[in-house]
Amino acid sequence: MKIQASTLVPLGFGKYVRSDQVTAVVPIEQDRGPGRRTFVHIQGQSDPVIASRAEDSIVRDLVQEPHEVVQARQQQEILRDLLMDLGNVNTTVRRIMRDEGGIDLDLLERRIREVLED
Repeated sequence: MKIQASTLVPLGFGKYVRSDQVTAVVPIEQDRGPGRRTFVHIQGQSDPVIASRAEDSIVRDLVQEPHEVVQARQQQEILRDLLMDLGNVNTTVRRIMRDEGGIDLDLLERRIREVLED
């Protein structure tokens, strides 16, 4: 699990907290009810914030990777798969694709490698 810095996590009813400032998530045992599910302790504050969401859903949001990170990882996986498949294309097919179709697989492979190296 990894806490994502500067990611806002919803606590419910329009309350949000930065994920890297949460020090503890404690379920409310007494007087728990609508709008009162979890105590969220925040760095630098003596009193916890009362969240209307359950503790497990808050924790899940705290450690979840942002959508952009997941999407970038998926894009890199697709590029690696494509690069592996391109490596199996023989020189005759490469020549035909370049000369007849205008698709330069050698150039495409080089560009994919450059992207993956960054």
